Amino acid sequence: MSTPFAEVIGDPIAQSKSPLIHRFWLEALSLPGDYRHAHVKADDLPAYLAARCANEDWRGCNVTMPHKQAVIPLLDRLDRSARRIGAVNTIVREEDGSLSGHNTDAAGFLEPLRPLLRRQHLFRMARILGSGGAARAIVSALADEGFTLVLAARDTGKAEALLAELAPGEHHVARLDHFATSTDFAFDDRAGCLDLIVNATALGMTGQSPLAFDLSHAPPGSIVYDIVTAPLETDFLKVARAGGLRTVDGLEMLVGQAAEAFRLFFGAEPPRERDAELRAKLVA
Repeated sequence: MSTPFAEVIGDPIAQSKSPLIHRFWLEALSLPGDYRHAHVKADDLPAYLAARCANEDWRGCNVTMPHKQAVIPLLDRLDRSARRIGAVNTIVREEDGSLSGHNTDAAGFLEPLRPLLRRQHLFRMARILGSGGAARAIVSALADEGFTLVLAARDTGKAEALLAELAPGEHHVARLDHFATSTDFAFDDRAGCLDLIVNATALGMTGQSPLAFDLSHAPPGSIVYDIVTAPLETDFLKVARAGGLRTVDGLEMLVGQAAEAFRLFFGAEPPRERDAELRAKLVA
């Protein structure tokens, strides 16, 4: 008897925690199926998708860096979110063998922030570091939630184009290294302001260069959010926590976006009431 399966692709990919998450949910629900990881380089994307598309047991794959935009021309259609964001993190094999692209990153990113977003604020500002596929989803999501954005990138032209495309309005661009040195800027410290600082780069990930961020750029009461999952406790988060700021780690977004993908792959609702048990396994 054949077994339905999905997987996550990227380069590198060995560090991915997605297989543990999806296998945990499959086992908890007693569903037949599996979830794997596959190391796929950029030049191999067309051959990989062609081979998987021919396999009726393959339900699809999650897509991580650096392929979130490169896969788009290889797909038959995009859902509204992927089309708007211009990045795909979930590919689904439809019953007719066609491939549809989805973006669950935006919903996954916002999930741990939802209790805060239900409140009223004097204003909302987010400093987003990075301009890749994950940043596109984050920019789109936060713009929709009424944030004024500061998008920092090595290539400010790319950042300006990204904002013009996804978040037209009164937003700002900065060079990434602007945040590496200290500032004496007088931030608004009134109660009722919501400030986010988001690392949407691979900096700080195992095997990558560290993220250079001076905490003087964090307004009082900021929430510091790092989407990196390996290591889970990045230096960026350690410094923020030592400075008395609230933090959100990459597992929050990873599990949130995985839940959306799980529904698409396996047609079932993940058992989110067991999130604490899942997290314990992920950090063990």
